Amino acid sequence: MKKKKKVKDKMKKRYIALILILIVAAGGFLFRKPLAVLAFDLFLSDQVEAKLKDKSYVPLVKDDNKVKPEPIVYKSEPFSLMLLGTDQRKNETARSDTMIYAVVRPEDYKLLLISIPRDTYTEIIGHSGDKKDKITHAFAFGGQQMAKDTLEALLEHDIQYYATINFQGLKDAVDAIGGVPLPIKKDIVNKGKDHEKFTIKGGKDNYSGEEALNYTRYREDSDFNRTKRQQVFIDVVANKMLSISQISNIPELLEIMGDNFKTDIEPSMIISLAKKFMGGNEMDISSYTVLGEGKKINGVYYDIANEEDLDQAKMLIDNWMNAGTPVGQLIEPGKASNALEPKATGTAQ
Repeated sequence: MKKKKKVKDKMKKRYIALILILIVAAGGFLFRKPLAVLAFDLFLSDQVEAKLKDKSYVPLVKDDNKVKPEPIVYKSEPFSLMLLGTDQRKNETARSDTMIYAVVRPEDYKLLLISIPRDTYTEIIGHSGDKKDKITHAFAFGGQQMAKDTLEALLEHDIQYYATINFQGLKDAVDAIGGVPLPIKKDIVNKGKDHEKFTIKGGKDNYSGEEALNYTRYREDSDFNRTKRQQVFIDVVANKMLSISQISNIPELLEIMGDNFKTDIEPSMIISLAKKFMGGNEMDISSYTVLGEGKKINGVYYDIANEEDLDQAKMLIDNWMNAGTPVGQLIEPGKASNALEPKATGTAQ
């Protein structure tokens, strides 16, 4: 009898142990996001913050003369951000290939991207008496500060922060995270006489850094479609970099980016935002592009911005930047033609 009881007790303990293991495993799955954020906070956040301070944190010179406030640890209210994507090659002057006015709503996990095509004709604030030129030249003439002043004047809204990413560095980062998915349904072929030659095969599940970079560079359709591809590229890269599976790669990614990433967002604020987005809902990204009409002025091609699109962009910014706007009352640009996802462009093989 005692032997049978011992066997029963042993089996009971095994069942209890099995149940506990299942509970722990289920808890690990259900709470994987909080656990991943905790791991990031304990083991990586200090390292990441140090790398950001050392390599990427660059306040604008114009703002250096102001009395600096205490570093912001977390910003819950909506804030504006100028995103610049540069595509500088060797022995070339850097120009902003991508210029985006972004509104971030951290508490709602929502992001608005308003893209301005690179050839948009506008006053370049601070250059030759605010002479008009392509907006892409603002960065070439005066770096982030002139680009910021110019974009603020065009959209008539202040910009709180900037972030500049050189796509050359992003190419290596894409490879480090194992590539990205892109909506390419048929081959894209860049074959123009004066253009870099490349082919991107359509229908693949995953694309390398070189292919993703070429996806943003393709220019043999419209500037509008190119701008939309850049928005998609930023979207998929951001989502993958913020995924739980990439947390351990963050220090390596910052090392790869090196001098290719500059921002005046305080490192402590970047850390807190990263933890929030990694541990919460997936970021919901809405995009809009200010369209223009092509026109030659003195033999040079420019995009003359559509005034209705500019007014729409300003209205979107007003709506999204208002902290009192409930998430259900945010104006979504999705129904407008200039907010559609890019079509699979290119030449079928």
